[in-house]
Amino acid sequence: MSDEIVLSVENLMMHFGGIKALSDVSLQVRRNSIFALIGPNGAGKTTVFNCLTGFYKATGGRIELNARGKKTNVIQLLGEQFRAADFASPKRFGSRLYYKMFGGTHLVNRAGLARTFQNIRLFKEMSVVENLLVAQHMWVNRNMLAGILNTKAYRKAEDDAMNTAFYWLEVVDLVDCANRLAGELSYGQQRRLEIARAMCTRPQVICLDEPAAGLNPQETEALSGMIRHLRDDHDMTIVLIEHDMGMVMGISDDIVVLDHGNVIAKGKPEQIRNDPKVIAAYLGADEEELV
Repeated sequence: MSDEIVLSVENLMMHFGGIKALSDVSLQVRRNSIFALIGPNGAGKTTVFNCLTGFYKATGGRIELNARGKKTNVIQLLGEQFRAADFASPKRFGSRLYYKMFGGTHLVNRAGLARTFQNIRLFKEMSVVENLLVAQHMWVNRNMLAGILNTKAYRKAEDDAMNTAFYWLEVVDLVDCANRLAGELSYGQQRRLEIARAMCTRPQVICLDEPAAGLNPQETEALSGMIRHLRDDHDMTIVLIEHDMGMVMGISDDIVVLDHGNVIAKGKPEQIRNDPKVIAAYLGADEEELV
């Protein structure tokens, strides 16, 4: 784990009319770390993810992503240049495809960030391996003429995409399911496939939105090991939203706690576990009652 800041969020605000979903949220994520964003239901965790990926245009604040060694002011980039209407244009098929899969703009992915969803977004009528190939659309096979002519470069790109797909299928232990329809997989397998699909977009930072939701204890333990593997062996930075506190406390390097759109605590797992404000937020009690 490095002390370099790969993702910086400063004074992030998101308002829906008169509702303040996020109020002045600031956080910093270190490179090659597992960073957890936790809080009760409705705290604003997924809203943060939606702002990071461009699914929402934030009301205010600043997001800097330094995943590939070049800082990108994501909010400014998305808010000024890429509106929701852009994704409806037939000329932006690749953009709309990425939007369908990952709920944001491909430009954020090119800057080095990908995500998964609490509600799985697989193409369930496609095979497992086809889901991973289509995720690489923005990186390979963009030259239609090369495809028509079946050039050597095109064939190499196709081979590279297939090799990448099977590499990640092996990492998530789904090689044996490569030719099955994604919709036929168990819930836990679909969770792993969604992570593999996100990894096929070559991110440096991956945001996992409740990846353990619906998993049994054995599957959750295996998922924890996989997340550590991504950090330790693939130099990934993981930003995690999760309600399973055992998992969060067991794998996280840093934790930020949200409640009603505000940051109420930051620190290491041992600090967060005993923080009175965090206990109050989860138990619904007044902080004074717990001190």
